[in-house]
Amino acid sequence: MNRNTLLGIGAAAVVVAALAGYIVGYRRGLDAGQTAPGAFAAPGGLPQGMPPGMPPGVGMPPGGVPVESTADLVQRIDVGKRLVATDPKNRNAWVQLGNDYFDTHQREKAIEAYGKALELQPNDPNVITDQGVMYRELGDFDHAIANFERAAKLDPGHVQSLYNLGVVWGVDKKDPAKAAAAWKKVIEIAPQSPQAEQARQSLSSIGK
Repeated sequence: MNRNTLLGIGAAAVVVAALAGYIVGYRRGLDAGQTAPGAFAAPGGLPQGMPPGMPPGVGMPPGGVPVESTADLVQRIDVGKRLVATDPKNRNAWVQLGNDYFDTHQREKAIEAYGKALELQPNDPNVITDQGVMYRELGDFDHAIANFERAAKLDPGHVQSLYNLGVVWGVDKKDPAKAAAAWKKVIEIAPQSPQAEQARQSLSSIGK
């Protein structure tokens, strides 16, 4: 399952509660038919029963039953842990383990697994973005910002990291000017993307 999820925006200083949508991690963004990574859900912004960090409809078939059961994920985590124990230089195994921890909301373990993957391949903006999502969910906003900025620097067209950057600046750090700068860049880079549409709505809300 892909992880790059859109961060949800709360009301706070930036009035974008219903408009801004969700931050998306890279992999989850692909599942949603989007083109770029990374994701958070705004406090109180999720439909009832929806796991945090997952936009409505993403990875959920009709009826709201998850595509992958918790038991499946737990089993895969066990396999992944054994694999990296015997082959610690297996970068893909570390990424998958991080993804599975992401999906089971084990944020610190996801950050650690993504970190191991980044030690082996430092310049993957998708993994950096997904790790940033986990930092943000832990309330470590400075680390989240650093990750999203790093991902965007590595790939200037990485709209997911830019959109997420706007959410953290606008909602968590209460700096609408920096949030607006990030969202304007999203619109400039990928004007037809879902992230650009959410960015336009968020910018409109800031002006109200």
